[in-house]
Amino acid sequence: MLEHEFKGALQSAARRTARLRLRIPVEGDIDFLTRLFSRPELVAHRPVPRPDTPAESAARLARDIGHWKDHGFGRWAVEANGVLIGFGGVTVSQEFDGLNLSYHLQPESWGQGYATELVRETLAFAFNDLQTERVVGLVRTANAASKRILEKCDFIFEREVMLHGAPTNMYATGSFRA
Repeated sequence: MLEHEFKGALQSAARRTARLRLRIPVEGDIDFLTRLFSRPELVAHRPVPRPDTPAESAARLARDIGHWKDHGFGRWAVEANGVLIGFGGVTVSQEFDGLNLSYHLQPESWGQGYATELVRETLAFAFNDLQTERVVGLVRTANAASKRILEKCDFIFEREVMLHGAPTNMYATGSFRA
């Protein structure tokens, strides 16, 4: 169904890095997504740090798939060694100037450089393929690991913003270096 809607776009939408395969999310990813967003350590930096309900996870996946349908890009399903480990990419921001970077990887994959690899590939795609001028990353103040990843990928702290009722650091980059 989704594969049919995208036809040839699926080929160009999928990307590979040295260790990751990035593909358009599909409805079949729902079980993984529900488990992912039920992990306390993954949702710890949210304004209300509680796991998603299955309905919230289904809505999240529907938004990701819908973004691909509406814009021709979005958050990828991220695989390592043929196994789904998370989701990430850029989406159109309704609140801030620039595309919004986001990623969520299962805790077992943390500390292995996958997030940095994903962010770098996402930036290459955003600046080279989409020709965007700016990408923003929003990180909760206490999320030191995500702040380090953004800084390693040439994001610069701009200001603190309130997002969903909680103080959030807004980082941005207007360039990409391979």
